[in-house]
Amino acid sequence: MNIEDRKVLVLGGSGLVGLAVCREILKRDPREIQIHALRLDEAEEARSELAAEWPNAKITTSEGNIFARKETTSRLDEIDAQIGQLGKEDFASFMLYDALVRSKPEVVVDCVNTSTAIAYKDIYHQAQRVYRELVENDGDVDREAVENLLEAVYVPRLIRHIQVLYEGMKAAETKVYVKVGTTGTGGLGLNIPYTHSEERPSRVLLSKSAMAGAQTMLLFLMARTPGAPITKEIKPAAAIAWKKVGHGPVRRKGRTILKVDASPRPLGGTFSSHDPDAAHQLDEPLEAAYIDTGENGIFALEEFTTVTSCEQMEFVTPEEIAHYLVLEIEGAATGRDLMAALDGAVLGPTYRAGWLRHTAIEQMIELQKQHGTRSVAFEMLGPPRISKLLYEASLLREAFDTTDRVCDSGPEAVCEAVNRLVRDRPELANEPAAVGIPVLLESGELIRGTEVLIPHAAVDEPVTPEGMAKWVDNGWVDLRLDNCRRWCERFERIREELAALPAGDTSSRFNRTALFWTKDPRIQPGKLVGWILTVEEGGWRMKR
Repeated sequence: MNIEDRKVLVLGGSGLVGLAVCREILKRDPREIQIHALRLDEAEEARSELAAEWPNAKITTSEGNIFARKETTSRLDEIDAQIGQLGKEDFASFMLYDALVRSKPEVVVDCVNTSTAIAYKDIYHQAQRVYRELVENDGDVDREAVENLLEAVYVPRLIRHIQVLYEGMKAAETKVYVKVGTTGTGGLGLNIPYTHSEERPSRVLLSKSAMAGAQTMLLFLMARTPGAPITKEIKPAAAIAWKKVGHGPVRRKGRTILKVDASPRPLGGTFSSHDPDAAHQLDEPLEAAYIDTGENGIFALEEFTTVTSCEQMEFVTPEEIAHYLVLEIEGAATGRDLMAALDGAVLGPTYRAGWLRHTAIEQMIELQKQHGTRSVAFEMLGPPRISKLLYEASLLREAFDTTDRVCDSGPEAVCEAVNRLVRDRPELANEPAAVGIPVLLESGELIRGTEVLIPHAAVDEPVTPEGMAKWVDNGWVDLRLDNCRRWCERFERIREELAALPAGDTSSRFNRTALFWTKDPRIQPGKLVGWILTVEEGGWRMKR
């Protein structure tokens, strides 16, 4: 994509890499570049710095926590936002979704260290606290301890973030998304010598690595999603430095380190990490030469020398990251895009599997004939909606044999026939019922087994029209008139597809030719539901 005259949103644009990315993008004359930071003062500081270099550029700012809701009424409300079920109407309540929809950027560059932001709460510490209380208090656990643990759970937070990001970019009609990722260990392996004062390798660091890897795989899926923006990831595997070199007061985690006047004293029988009487704290800051590495803080001379030593983390500059990132936006093959690397490395469908597919299908068909049984769905694929569709198609086959007969009969006749069928041949309804798929009749009666899959684990759940609609759509065989009408419309659409095929075309252009549907004119549920998932629901494979 040509960046000139485009709007670019840089998440984390005030950080070390974010600023380098902004500078590289501003060289291409974008229509607007928007810097989003956690706090507005950070974004404004970055804007002022860039405006001094590009006084004629349109540089705007925005603020907010992209991992949270815009507004929360309580701590529990925020926890629910991360782990609760999400409806389409809920996306607008999230800060990230709102920022994307308001901005409507054509390009989104994400320089936020997502894995650190999500895994920053030490889940091990929180879990150990809950475990101790369970053991010591006979199962009585402090409410705050449980809330802390729920807040620290990583995977739901990451998945929710990706869901909101994807839906927000779709709504904003974003064309390109590029993530600056991380390995979590600066390119080192499980032998990484740097820890957070616990075992080696550090569980905290490995948690960040696990989240970084999980995010990469979720972005890999987004890159394979029709309608999603072009998705790329640049993943530095080294320390990133630097913002500036200076001399002055040393600050750690936002606080200035003060000098102390300490004298030798007995160790004693107990020890506390915080002891105000251990030394006299002076009202004078500790000053030294330092190198500012942005979000990773400032390093002393010898610290920087150590971490960047040959065979340690070494380092990469933010300008190099920005250079490769912008080249990828522009369409250059830099060899640094992780999505392209994964595409080239994963093992996809094979010729041999395609060659053998018909053998497996024919064997199952033969066994089905020998034993006089039907093999429709066991509810192993998930969600139950697929099983529901397969059983509905199977009942249509039993009642009408071919799609043409369904179309020629009309919805009312189809509805009457399938409802009569399951009453005359109860085994046809008992099979889906056995695997947890109820059958809803036009009369409103329900044929079900002792267990049903939808709604999951319900106990005295109220039956409402809204709830029923979700249950039926997600996993009940629906033999009511409206759904029979929908099946007739599907078959008409297939007819239209067939009619639109060029006469005499025998090329490789079409996946579903006339022969695909007419070689065996009987309704084939698997083939038919495959078409529904691909054409009607948009769940088709983009990359092969």
